[in-house]
Amino acid sequence: MVTMSAFEVLGPIMVGPSSSHTAGALRIALVARSLAPASIERVDFVLYNSFSRTHAGHGTDRALVAGILGLGPSDIRVRRSFELAREAGLEFSITEGGRDEGLHPNTVEIHMACEGGASISVTGESLGGGRARVSSIEGVQVSIAGDMPTVFVEHRDLPGVLAALTQALSSANVNIATMSTFRQERGGKAYTIFEVDEPVEAHLLELLGATESVRFASQVDIPGTASTNAPVEPGLSFASGEQLLAACGARQLSIGELMRAREVELEGGADGTAATDAAMAHVLEVMRSETTEALTKPKPSLGGLLGGQAARVANGGAGLARGESLADGRALADALMGTTLTRATAFAMATLERSSTMGVIVAAPTAGSAGVVPGALLACAEATGAEDAAVRRALWNSAAVGAIVSTNATVAGAEGGCQAEVGTAAAMAASALVELLGGTPAQCLDAASLAISNTLGLVCDPVGGMVEFPCQVRNAMGVACAMSSAQLALSGVACPIPFDEVVDAMAAVGAALPPTLRETAEGGLAATPTARGGRCGCGGGCGQG
Repeated sequence: MVTMSAFEVLGPIMVGPSSSHTAGALRIALVARSLAPASIERVDFVLYNSFSRTHAGHGTDRALVAGILGLGPSDIRVRRSFELAREAGLEFSITEGGRDEGLHPNTVEIHMACEGGASISVTGESLGGGRARVSSIEGVQVSIAGDMPTVFVEHRDLPGVLAALTQALSSANVNIATMSTFRQERGGKAYTIFEVDEPVEAHLLELLGATESVRFASQVDIPGTASTNAPVEPGLSFASGEQLLAACGARQLSIGELMRAREVELEGGADGTAATDAAMAHVLEVMRSETTEALTKPKPSLGGLLGGQAARVANGGAGLARGESLADGRALADALMGTTLTRATAFAMATLERSSTMGVIVAAPTAGSAGVVPGALLACAEATGAEDAAVRRALWNSAAVGAIVSTNATVAGAEGGCQAEVGTAAAMAASALVELLGGTPAQCLDAASLAISNTLGLVCDPVGGMVEFPCQVRNAMGVACAMSSAQLALSGVACPIPFDEVVDAMAAVGAALPPTLRETAEGGLAATPTARGGRCGCGGGCGQG
């Protein structure tokens, strides 16, 4: 079954420019910080694969330091983390570990030296869309995602220790969802990870830490991670597009309505309705801000490639049409994309401009593709006069589509190329547009299928390792793809390949792409002489990739 919250698909709400390389990296560091046995005095980061190649342009290094400092993914101070670390007396280093095919594409080792001489090393992986996982602690293989309340205990591998720990939790009326124990050797250092239904109070952590043969106990806490441990009734569960359509048919609900009902269940039923609706209203609020700020107040991006492009599109290319034919911006829009698509394109591009300045955005489903869903939806809502309730329902729809792709394929450029990011965003937006305009659930998934079909094989080749170019214009392309796919589906042009098979095909194509075309800045446009030579207008920064 899909276990993700909708707000893991339409989220995190974060500072840009990359959900996997910025928000995901920050969350890895937050987990590492929570596992440290004492205050951290020095930290050394070793980056591998895509992290190693593109960390400077993605803000990965700043995000990692910010996480060790305890900043959240949406904290605007992330961009100042180096300065904040120096003020706090935290020493740090960033080392490029290069390529290691045996590791996840987005991997970082975090070596922490703590107060009193203690130390701990943690390896983490960024899974795309801001999701993260700790894969090893002190060389011992583990798996900690932090999407449920999680207690980490370091102890000796001796008889009776696990019994004492579980008894302590049971006595405190804490229900254990899962328990995993990892050890280096018999009788040696071991780690036990408890996933529980409710956060553990401080006094219980102290009790666990005082248990015989236990070195320390801590609770993993990752701000912004959505908990999905609540039970969902079978009628609201789905693992595929086919099951989603069946659930919608059985309940006589649209995709958006079913996804919202599922999220309410995840929040604990009827009591969670207000919080659920408020969370989606906040997503919409941030989307409105991110799509418009750069249209009136453009700023230069971190790498210097973006700043003002969205405003030029919104103004109909006025800067290029002084005294010429089609000097009127509306005339230019009418001749080419039309008013609504022009508006949608400008919104999408504006989102990438805000993200590239480390401004706050909604990853949808990633930061690199964050402009497609809000660009298409908000422009269409303006054109049709749709009320906010209808727009929010369409956003719920987009989250369902994104959750299926995330579960059965990937939304990470480092794993599946840009087809996984912009392609998935276009599918989400296409489906959402169909619901906004009154289409059926089947037509929604037809539109999503067409959108993925039109982006199949799209590579991820960020010039200079930055989420700037061609990312911004690919968001513009994603909007056009979404809107045309929605119109085709609503016109009765169905996709002959089922949605689930299209998603499987995207996963297979992504796996077949060489590493050079999966967010390493080693292939495609990033490998052109102009990009390699730093002659593309970013002040020489492009050569870093």
